[in-house]
Amino acid sequence: MNCAGQYSAFADAAIFAAVRTPWVDLGGALSQVSPIDLGIKVGREVLARAGIDPLAVDSVLAGSMAQASFDAYLLPRHIGLYSGVAQAVPALGVQRICATGFELLRQAAEQLRDEVQLALCVASESMSRNPIAAYTHRDGFRLGGEVQFKDFLWEALYDPAPGLDMIATAENLARRYGLSRKAVDRYACDSHQRALQAQRDGAWAEEIVTVDNQVFELDGYQPRGISLARRACAVSADSHPRPTDLEALTRLRAVHPGGVQTAGNSCAVVDGAAAALVGRASACTRPALARLLASAVVGVAPEFMGIGPAPAIRLLLQRSGLNLGDIGRFEINEAQAAQVLAVAHELELDSSRLNVEGGSLALGHPLAATGLRLVMTLARQLRQHNLRYGIAAACVGGGQGMALLIENPVYRA
Repeated sequence: MNCAGQYSAFADAAIFAAVRTPWVDLGGALSQVSPIDLGIKVGREVLARAGIDPLAVDSVLAGSMAQASFDAYLLPRHIGLYSGVAQAVPALGVQRICATGFELLRQAAEQLRDEVQLALCVASESMSRNPIAAYTHRDGFRLGGEVQFKDFLWEALYDPAPGLDMIATAENLARRYGLSRKAVDRYACDSHQRALQAQRDGAWAEEIVTVDNQVFELDGYQPRGISLARRACAVSADSHPRPTDLEALTRLRAVHPGGVQTAGNSCAVVDGAAAALVGRASACTRPALARLLASAVVGVAPEFMGIGPAPAIRLLLQRSGLNLGDIGRFEINEAQAAQVLAVAHELELDSSRLNVEGGSLALGHPLAATGLRLVMTLARQLRQHNLRYGIAAACVGGGQGMALLIENPVYRA
């Protein structure tokens, strides 16, 4: 497997602070909240936690996949404005599907090479508000003609180039790497149990901001706000982690007959948002959350899209001069259990350094926001265990992989 792709190194970039909302199951308490308002919530919170005046922000970068509100075009701009950023500061929408969170950080670090001193990065995803859409009826409906409304969330999981859905691409990897249903379920069981234990231990408490019903005011403009569904007053914890065991997972029916992927060993569908502040490491007045060292992004065959993290990580290591043994932790997004196992087999990763607190199989995968969660979780683990380097990576629908190399700023040899 070659190491072609795009590599970027950053000499003076750091994540000052990062937060996220709880990841909440499809149709849950966040299901009626616009991704813009979720983004405003975390945007305001990350600035407050960092003790930084919003007027110090020079750039706003924001990402969201589905058009989950009628004002979706305005998502980056409104997140910036209602977070208190100066009106003169521009906002940019960023999209690399499941690696959008990484791409936000990459572009922020690139902007630091010029006049930007501080960038606000926000990723927000409402899977619940994905629309039921029609693209062919602008001119009306013909008498007796086919009326074609489709579920955007369901259809978005299908890639028409190879004619496969995302689960089928994982099945291709399972066949290529000889992964049995038992091995895939065992990995999923470990992920669920690790995540549940991490939640009990309060591992994510410092990452998560409680979301409650509130109004966002902006002088001279219409107020926005959050109104939780299901009569919820507040949400403070991820909702998907739950007790499970191998026996329960093995009883689930495969999505494709004869396959290995089921609802239990595929990522959960959730809503959530995350935010990070990226600035110059040399200007940070207190220890940063992490230093951003480098990124790598590659293309792979769409029918094997889940293997993307492997060549991305190889390129990252090759160009940075590091090897696998130098990396204390890996956080690789768990789109499907077979997909992560295939990457681990390809790179010969040991389980003691991979997704040690579980992953998206247990927590869920709000597309644009996942990358930021992976990075903040990874950064915290490096500090907690005095490890120097960590890599976060994800596969990307359509056939890409992206990886980010970070460093613990308070590492002691």
